[in-house]
Amino acid sequence: MSSPDPPSRPADPPEHAQTPSGLVRMEITRIRAYERNPRRCDNPEYERIKDSICAHGMDQPLTITQRPGESGYLVHSGGNTRLRVLRELFEETGDEQFGRIHCLIVPWTCESDVLLAHLRENDLRGSLTFIDKALAVQEAGKLLAQELGVEAVTQDQLETELQEAGYRIHQGLISRMAYAVYRLLPLMPQALEAGLGRPQVGKIRSLERAARNLWLRFCQGEDATFDPVFEALCSRYDGPVWETDILQGAIETEIAEEAELSIHSVRVALDAALAGREVELPAIEPDPGPESPTDHGVHEGGEVEQPAVTERAAPQVPGDDAQEPRKGVGDQRTAPGGAPPVPGLSRAPGETGLRDLKSLRARAWTLAARLAQRNGIGDLVVPLPGKGLGFVLRDVPDPALAEQLDDESLGQVSMLWWQLAACAEMTFAPLDAIVPELPEESILRRALEEQDAALLFRSVWTLDPGQTGYRLWRTLHERDWQDLVHLMDTYRHIRHLAAQGGTSLWEKPPQSGRNDHEQ
Repeated sequence: MSSPDPPSRPADPPEHAQTPSGLVRMEITRIRAYERNPRRCDNPEYERIKDSICAHGMDQPLTITQRPGESGYLVHSGGNTRLRVLRELFEETGDEQFGRIHCLIVPWTCESDVLLAHLRENDLRGSLTFIDKALAVQEAGKLLAQELGVEAVTQDQLETELQEAGYRIHQGLISRMAYAVYRLLPLMPQALEAGLGRPQVGKIRSLERAARNLWLRFCQGEDATFDPVFEALCSRYDGPVWETDILQGAIETEIAEEAELSIHSVRVALDAALAGREVELPAIEPDPGPESPTDHGVHEGGEVEQPAVTERAAPQVPGDDAQEPRKGVGDQRTAPGGAPPVPGLSRAPGETGLRDLKSLRARAWTLAARLAQRNGIGDLVVPLPGKGLGFVLRDVPDPALAEQLDDESLGQVSMLWWQLAACAEMTFAPLDAIVPELPEESILRRALEEQDAALLFRSVWTLDPGQTGYRLWRTLHERDWQDLVHLMDTYRHIRHLAAQGGTSLWEKPPQSGRNDHEQ
């Protein structure tokens, strides 16, 4: 690595004689942790390490160094956790074995070398999340630029410099790390800090690129209009448990709404784009709503005629079930022999082809969050992957709204909250399924746990249901009205599909996989 000539090794403090092995005894008060340590969170092994040092002492010395012009020392290559443990034990016990320890002093070279020494040490232990590693690599790039006297280093230069310093990495991984740091971290910090791995970051990057291309092709939009949509969805779905499929479903919904295409067509196009292929999509008018069997596009028996989607690379899309008849969902009291299709189930407003609970839940979540956000209660809608209707309300509207809004506006917000609560089954779902999803301080949680309807009615302005049309339906903006209708229809689809398959909506299936922690 290109670096200035290292200064001569600093003289050891005279009061600290070296042992034959080159170690010195050093007071821990003269040593400080490295401030650029790649690990940003507490070491999960902290208590185990503390117990070990308390019982057996230090099994290996700390490696320390000294910046030019400084009197103190800093940890050179791993050991920040051990230093913290020693300080804590010395404060607790006053035992000198924790206050004076053996250290190996190594000469100072340059800042980037120290950072990379810590990065290598943590890498060997396999204890860094992908985002911690990515942040450290980006920081190393900035330090190298300073040391080389240039404004910035390219990713190829960074690869070369890091490999020369003994840290093996390739340009493709550096690029993915930069995307995680500069694009995703501001949008989804919880998911990244919980351990979102390299493969998932790559999937999100590919999804953004493919969705952007579809947006530009079919939505008559520009990058400036796509970016806020993508960023809002990433932020909306951020959480310790991340499912890229949910993000993709929400993006498909947004493109379908904006381009006035069926969501089935958009899904085929997006899947093809992710696979490196391109599809031709015809212009499709928005669906007017449920059609009768005699309407164009619905055949006898309830089979739906899907819009044509042609793929240049392959005329038949693998897994496309568009030609399969849609089975009806009958009243469970119907005599054996089959039931007629449920009216309206064959096609939802503005969409075709959503036939699985995961996609329908994602759509319900997207619609509910969009409705709430545009009406000032966006923070109340949170996702509920894998069970229920796909979302819950975390609490009642802020009581301050009663002072801030006039009666008409407050009535609209209150009634919309109740509509969302109905679509999420907030007062109908089993308590053990829904209460754990709500914050401890939530008024809604308290009302549900105590079965206190009066508390709920006092906290949310509850108007005569007969006023719903005048106070809510009449006043909603056209797009909000369409979203509300689509949300209610999606609720029906979820319930009918669950009944058809004998599925309990409120029993969460076992996890098929967790966040990928590959780094």
